[in-house]
Amino acid sequence: MRVGVIFKNVFERFVKSHPVAVMARALMERALEPKGLDALFRTHAKRQYEKELLFSTLVDVMAVVVCGTHPSVRQAYAAMREEIPVSLTALYSKLDGLEVITSEALVAHSTAQLRPIINELGGSEAWLPGYLIKVLDGNHIAATERRLSVLRDCAAGPLPGLALVVMEPETGLVVQMVGCEDGHAQERSLVDSVIDEIQPKDVVIADRNFCTARVLNGVADRGGFSVIREHAQVPVLSEGTLHERGRTDSGAVFEQRVTLRLDAREVQARRVIIRLDTPTRDGDTEMAILTNLPASVTAEAIAELYRRRWTIESLFARVERNLQSELASLGYPGAALFAFAVALVASNIFAVVQAVLRGAQKQHEDKAVSEMLLSEFAIVEDIRTMQPGMNVAVDEDHWRPFRDEPAPRFAKRLLQWAAHVDWRNFRKAVRSKPKVRRERTRFRNTPHVSTAKLLGRA
Repeated sequence: MRVGVIFKNVFERFVKSHPVAVMARALMERALEPKGLDALFRTHAKRQYEKELLFSTLVDVMAVVVCGTHPSVRQAYAAMREEIPVSLTALYSKLDGLEVITSEALVAHSTAQLRPIINELGGSEAWLPGYLIKVLDGNHIAATERRLSVLRDCAAGPLPGLALVVMEPETGLVVQMVGCEDGHAQERSLVDSVIDEIQPKDVVIADRNFCTARVLNGVADRGGFSVIREHAQVPVLSEGTLHERGRTDSGAVFEQRVTLRLDAREVQARRVIIRLDTPTRDGDTEMAILTNLPASVTAEAIAELYRRRWTIESLFARVERNLQSELASLGYPGAALFAFAVALVASNIFAVVQAVLRGAQKQHEDKAVSEMLLSEFAIVEDIRTMQPGMNVAVDEDHWRPFRDEPAPRFAKRLLQWAAHVDWRNFRKAVRSKPKVRRERTRFRNTPHVSTAKLLGRA
């Protein structure tokens, strides 16, 4: 009993001093509950089977690597040796043979576990009331080292695969990952699995790479809507009168009715054209967007929806910047895609932490706090640096109740923890305008100079 009291006191000290790290650890316990993960593996795995090494243990190992607690699988294995009942070679063999369908299921499982919490907390303002926004994009996994025998004499960078990702920007959750082990595959070759998940009133936002008959027809057939940049290869049978509709931050907005030839169909669509104030990086001065949204959704709103699709690119940038999502040492496609899937799970946990902090800010009576911009880097660093210490100081049994705590109670608990946040530690630094650099004219013909001598002369 005395030991339990000690652990409780230690836990409470972490809550008061580092509540953000405690939130992340509790959410991780919920998203990566071992029994659920092992059941997921048994349901989806086709070739692999469980013996001594459980799928949940693989996830634990990869999670500490992806989150930066250990720099490699080898070092994570050394630190967790007592918890892993197989050799390092067997561990790598299991990782290398992981099937893509298992990694896909892992991402979907994390969303199912965390969505009730984020729904209780309340997401950000709706992008388009009455509709569910889904942003679609692909990510090619970065080239790996040439450790595999088939790669030793390759001059070209070996690509271990690609992943198509569907994100709900209003919650920040990644709801679907579709993986492919062929690093040269086209992103749009994977869209069938995405279309199969479309529900009525879903709005799919995507770049022109996905402007195909398969996507446009498939989304519409399932009662969904698309907001996709027009590709020049889409056949246009007729064009209506171009009407000016107003402006956005990017430029003037125009709209016209068009008839498209999509496979054997003639399809009516709206074309929204943005004449850009500033050309894109590719030099484009205007952007055409095709959509089947009803006329009740204005052209300006559609232009704004497409402009905000960059949120998924920000997701990829955040995952790459804050997590080890693409491990150069993992040459086998199955292992590389699994690492990326675990990084997306970590991103989902981070999205819930952000939702908690937003909710706590709204409730804060100090206007400076309620309007404060928070630093993602500071949040991630607090979580990363405190996890090892919490794992040692707080007994595993203390985290288990969070696995199945009712969502309303869990969300309320997270907000209570957020009351201890020292907001100054997470304030986002606002960059000042860069100073005009003076031309360096002294000592041009000298390789170096003594700072001490210059200070003495000054």
